[in-house]
Amino acid sequence: MPDDIVKTLVDSAYLESFCDGKRTVRWFQMLAHDGVISSQKVKGAYRFQPARALKQTILYLIEQVDSFKQPANDLELEKRKMKAEVTLKESKASMAKLELHELQGKMHRSEDVAAMTEDLIYSVRGMLIALPGRLAVDAAAMSEAAEVSELIRGEVYHIMENIAGYAYDPKKYEERVRERINWDKVKREEDADEEG
Repeated sequence: MPDDIVKTLVDSAYLESFCDGKRTVRWFQMLAHDGVISSQKVKGAYRFQPARALKQTILYLIEQVDSFKQPANDLELEKRKMKAEVTLKESKASMAKLELHELQGKMHRSEDVAAMTEDLIYSVRGMLIALPGRLAVDAAAMSEAAEVSELIRGEVYHIMENIAGYAYDPKKYEERVRERINWDKVKREEDADEEG
């Protein structure tokens, strides 16, 4: 190595003198060892070009400070993430509350109401379809239209009484809920078995 270059190289103590005791000789030696600042080994000791070493040290310190700062967009992202977590937890709590109401019979799913309504409609349909068969023999034996009319009216009233007698039965809804819960449980277990 040419002598004029070696003469411009300085040791760690020289670099330390620029830091007013905030950084030690050992600290600069560790930076050189880690390759953070450029150095050359002369007779077993680290030597530095002062301007380059100080610039690299300043850039290293700026990088360290910046790594402790959280950029504004990271803060915004963290805020949105926390808000999403709160919304998710609120949704789960709301769903649990609805499921509890359903199990207590205070609320019914629309599909259960629809199924029970369909059952009623099919029951009425069945009674109406059976009406001609039930009345045919009796009506054929009658000679007066008024008698036939009265017979039909009586059967229609009978059907209407059956419909009017239809009442909300919480046990039927509870039965449907329990059945669906068991289906859901079985489905979840099958899905878990497929994944496992």
